[in-house]
Amino acid sequence: MKIDLWNPESFAAGHPHAQYDWLRANDPVHFQEEPNGPGYWAITRYQDVYDVDRSFQSFSSEPTIMIQDPLNQETSFGGYKMMLMMDPPQHTAFRKLIRQEFTVPVSADRTPRMQQLARQIVDEVIERGECDFVSQVAGEMPSYVIAELMGMPLDDGRELYKLTEAIHTTAGGSPTQEGAVAVFKMFDYGRKLIDEKRARPKNDLATKLLQAEVDGKKLDDVEFLLFFLLLIDAGGDTTRNLLSSGMIAMLESRDQLNWLMQDLHGRLPSAREELLRWCSPVIYMRRRATRDIELGGKKLREGDKAVMYFGAANRDEAKFEHADTLDPSRRPNEHIAFGTGPHGCLGQHIARIEIDAMLVEVLTRMKNFELAGAPKWLPSNFISGPQVMPVKFTPARRMAVA
Repeated sequence: MKIDLWNPESFAAGHPHAQYDWLRANDPVHFQEEPNGPGYWAITRYQDVYDVDRSFQSFSSEPTIMIQDPLNQETSFGGYKMMLMMDPPQHTAFRKLIRQEFTVPVSADRTPRMQQLARQIVDEVIERGECDFVSQVAGEMPSYVIAELMGMPLDDGRELYKLTEAIHTTAGGSPTQEGAVAVFKMFDYGRKLIDEKRARPKNDLATKLLQAEVDGKKLDDVEFLLFFLLLIDAGGDTTRNLLSSGMIAMLESRDQLNWLMQDLHGRLPSAREELLRWCSPVIYMRRRATRDIELGGKKLREGDKAVMYFGAANRDEAKFEHADTLDPSRRPNEHIAFGTGPHGCLGQHIARIEIDAMLVEVLTRMKNFELAGAPKWLPSNFISGPQVMPVKFTPARRMAVA
C-alpha cells in the first residue's frame, strides 16, 4: 500500500479511505514525509485523534494548524496569531468574544431565518432544472449566514466565499500564490468593514468585535482582520462541503435515501450526524508536541508535528460498528467531524441548522435530483468536498418566501 497523505492527488475523489484503513490496522501513528519540510506524524485511529485534540498541554496549536510552518514565524501576520493557532488561556479569552453568538439557544433562534434563506436559495435555481450545486446551492447558505452575522450585504458574503476556495487550493500539498492573494483581498474588504462599523456601529458581530476587549484592551485592526478571516473561511467549510459530498453519498446509497425520505423531519437529525461522520469535510488539523511523548507505540519528540486525520478517525471500526457502512439511523454517533476539546468548532450548532434547512429544501423540492456530470473535487489536502458539482432535477415553480 502506497501511503501519501501529503499529496492533494490522494484526495482527488474524496478521502483516501484505503490508505486510512491500512494505516489504522498497521501503522496508526505513521511518519509521513513532507517535501521541503521535516515530515510529520499522521494519526488515524479515533482514540488517538480524540486524545491529541483534547490534550492542549502536550499538543499545541502554535505556530499553525496547517501542516507547513509559516515561512517566517516571527513576521507571519506581523507576529499576530489567528484564534485557531492559539492555546488556552489566550485561546479561551479570544473565544469568549464570539462564543455567545454561537450557543445552542442563540443558534436555534436563527432557525426561521435560515429556513427562509434556504427557500430563497432553491428558488433561484428551481425553475431551470439544472445548476452547479456547490456554488449555486450548497455554498450560498453559509455565505449568507455569516454575512448577516457580520452585518454585511448578502452579495458580499457570496463574493468572499469565492475567495475561500482559492485559500484552500493547494499545489503539491503547499498553499498557492492565488491563496495568498485571496487572503489579502479578504483583508482589504475587512479594512473597509472596520471603517464602516466604527463610523456606523450596529447590532452585529463585526461591531461587537470592534468594541470587545481582551485583558482590558480592545482588538486592534490586525486582530479584527484575523477574526474576520477565520469567520468567513471556517464559517462556510463544513456546511458547503457536507451538503455537496453528502448529497453524492445519498445518491450512491438510494436505500438509505429512501429510508430518510419516509420521515424526513423525524430522521434528519441522525442522518445529518451520519453524513458528518461519513464525509468529514475538514481533513486534518495539525498540532505540535510540547514535550517528548509516546503515542500509538511511537516516540514523538518535542517540536514534532502531529496531524489528526478526522476522516480516518470517523471510520474506525474500534469506535463505530460497521464503520464503512453509511447508516443514517446510527445512534449514538460520537463522530469528531467538528473536532473536540478546546478547539471544537464554535459554529457547529449553526452549521447543523444550516444543513438541516438546506437538506429539507433540496430533498423535498428538487425532485429527481441526480448528477449531470462527474463532480470535480477541490484540489486540497485540508478540505474535502466537490469544487464543481453539476446536477439536474425536475423544474418546479418558485415559492413565495415568507
